[in-house]
Amino acid sequence: MVLVAGALRHGADVLRGRTSAAIAAAMTKGRVAWLATGLAIALLPASARAEAPPPQTAASKQQIEKLVETWRQYYHKADSLRDRRQAFEDLMESTPEPTRVQIRSVDAGGVDAQLIWPARLHHPLGRRAILYVHGGGFYSGSLRTHRAIAGALAKAASADVLLIDYRLAPDNPYPNQIDDTLTAYRWLLDSGYENDNIVLVGESVGGNLAIEATLRQMRVRGPLPAAVVAMSPLTDLAATGASLMANASTDPLIDAAQLDLIRKAYLGTRSPADPMVSPLYGDMTGFPPLLMQVGSGEALLDDTLRLADTARKAGVDVETEIWPGMIHQWQLFPFWIDDARKSNQRIADYAIKHFADKPQP
Repeated sequence: MVLVAGALRHGADVLRGRTSAAIAAAMTKGRVAWLATGLAIALLPASARAEAPPPQTAASKQQIEKLVETWRQYYHKADSLRDRRQAFEDLMESTPEPTRVQIRSVDAGGVDAQLIWPARLHHPLGRRAILYVHGGGFYSGSLRTHRAIAGALAKAASADVLLIDYRLAPDNPYPNQIDDTLTAYRWLLDSGYENDNIVLVGESVGGNLAIEATLRQMRVRGPLPAAVVAMSPLTDLAATGASLMANASTDPLIDAAQLDLIRKAYLGTRSPADPMVSPLYGDMTGFPPLLMQVGSGEALLDDTLRLADTARKAGVDVETEIWPGMIHQWQLFPFWIDDARKSNQRIADYAIKHFADKPQP
């Protein structure tokens, strides 16, 4: 199912029966006009219906413009990986810490992590868990940069959130990041969480890692999570999506040069089209339910749409939300952006829907 914010001049009936690849092609040709106004829903399959993302408001647009300005203030001189890593830390250091949560540092099978749960409880729930895998190009990001979104999801989903501090490139290239993600997932299983009460969530490259860790778990026939959520995931390290160029003027964070830095730091000599690093080229048959969110103007828009098409053809229960006017990683800023709070709530609702053990009202 693809949930698209935007206007369809030919009516929603035109979309029924079309593949998401066809939708992606249409969007690439006329994305700005197509997505700028109104609301439309493309249903794949038509029997599955859900609420689409809300249209962008004037206030939301102003909030995003302010965030873009803030990003550029921190990143305008950050050319090297080390400088970009520090810029991300400095930016997120200026953001509020999560409130009304409790935080405990844990060793998740050798992976540094923090367990975060709603403050109204004296101890972690020990039943429902979200494994959060942060973004940051495989070379940046930390417990500090992502505590706010982890705390927001813990409260909204009434779940324990395990936020992991996986090893970073270039000192620790592939496959260390996937190894750490899978180690943390198995630690949750060993700690008493049932697999049908665990949801993997990640944004940007964290979405890539959440998907790739699940695919690896499938290959060894291990217990799979109840669902996976990927926000603006990087699914094609070969960078063949048309939106990479088509949305270059609307995405302040991701471009071809940035992806080249990521590839060199993370992959070394490994092919970027290897399905072990780019899930777009993998076999998704048997994958758990998958939710993906992406902004309409993101360079990685096609990474989401094409993976959704691949997953759907493999029989995966997949939902895709395209949020109008949102930029890469907008979900990290629920304290500044209305649509970040809304999108985080939708992620929490999706997790609750797939948890075997539902929160008490």
